[in-house]
Amino acid sequence: MGIDLSLIWIVIIGFGLMMYVVMDGFDLGIGILFPFVADTHERDIMVNTVAPVWDGNETWLVLGGAGLLAAFPLAYSVLLSALYIPIVMMLMGLILRGVAFEFRFKADESHRWAWDIAFAGGSYIAAFAQGAALGAFIGGFVVTGPSYEGGALDWLSPFSVFTGLGVIVAYAMLGSTWLIMKTGGALQGRMIGHAKRIVPAVLIGIGIVSVWTPLAHGAIATRWFSVPNIFYLAPVPILVVATSLLSMRLLTGGADSRVPNAGPFLLALFLLFLGYTGLAISLWPNIIPPGVSFRDAAGPVQSQGFALVGALLIIPVILAYTGFAYHVFRGKVTGKEGYH
Repeated sequence: MGIDLSLIWIVIIGFGLMMYVVMDGFDLGIGILFPFVADTHERDIMVNTVAPVWDGNETWLVLGGAGLLAAFPLAYSVLLSALYIPIVMMLMGLILRGVAFEFRFKADESHRWAWDIAFAGGSYIAAFAQGAALGAFIGGFVVTGPSYEGGALDWLSPFSVFTGLGVIVAYAMLGSTWLIMKTGGALQGRMIGHAKRIVPAVLIGIGIVSVWTPLAHGAIATRWFSVPNIFYLAPVPILVVATSLLSMRLLTGGADSRVPNAGPFLLALFLLFLGYTGLAISLWPNIIPPGVSFRDAAGPVQSQGFALVGALLIIPVILAYTGFAYHVFRGKVTGKEGYH
């Protein structure tokens, strides 16, 4: 029995995208929360919590894109053709916030507000574009042979706009819970207040998507609600509700000493993981919804094998230096003192 290279690669790409959502999600979430924090000093603290680690977050996005090109060239061609506009929007947003991240500290007080707007604006643009691309992906694409046959604006729909807004809210949840873990005092208390409002909004958003997608796509409805699937898959929505309730229970415990600092953030990560799992269950094994599986889109075995050697060498290195960076900067950020 040979090695299933296509299955290995779909797992690697899925892992890379999940790591990007987790690691760049709270980074973007901080920018999304910027308009709700007026104090310049507190904004500096917010940015400083990710300053030592934010540069490497897009590594996972690059890994996912490169892996898609190497292992599933048909999917790479179709998805980039169909999602050209939201992908360009995302890249422009990431560039804008990246430039603003560096320049806001170098600008004088009379100009810093402009870079703050650029940082927040880039975060909103990137998050919305990612969510809109996700919504378009769930909706599916018109494919004839190896080519995308849809229009340039087919990605834009009420559902993709909703998922774009939903990703903004989800990243805000990650950002607020990250700041609960990494800050203290008044800023932490303010983030607890934001998280109390954001977590229910995320739960409602997940609920709406969970109803909307089966109603719009019969195959997804069959996947979730046919017998015996409904019994096997029931733990996913149950865990979503339980995780949200537990998160709210932790957040209502108060500030600083009474809140398990890492608890809300870990639960937010788990909630997003459950959403990611639900998406995988709904669409499996399609890499180009609604009807092209990852095996149909697979590239030559020789290409997959050659690229896999590089991936198996580089992924442990990425995990090692990322883990080391987060370990070194594992404390809280308090004003000018930085990490301690």
